[in-house]
Amino acid sequence: MKIILDENVPWPLRRFLAEHEVTSVQREGFGGSENGELLSLLDGNFEIFVLCDKNLRYQQNLAGRTIAIIELPTNRWPLLERLRESIARAVMNSSPGTYTTVEDSHE
Repeated sequence: MKIILDENVPWPLRRFLAEHEVTSVQREGFGGSENGELLSLLDGNFEIFVLCDKNLRYQQNLAGRTIAIIELPTNRWPLLERLRESIARAVMNSSPGTYTTVEDSHE
């Protein structure tokens, strides 16, 4: 799958998704783009968008989008390392247009 990580998602997270093609918003030259513009740039060009922004689904109209969105509970690396299996599972279970929230069951 073709996955893009948002600006605030730690780059080392890509190691959990080694069997996929992973890039980042910064590497694609989209850094600093507003959420609506960014979604338009990503939709149709990537299959999954991984982010930590808990407000995106409330601020943007996601209807009709083909990109799957995975929301992480934090961008803190120690917690994300602990959630590696949940993140990988969310990627494997995603389908076009879905919005998945990875939960931290240890909170």
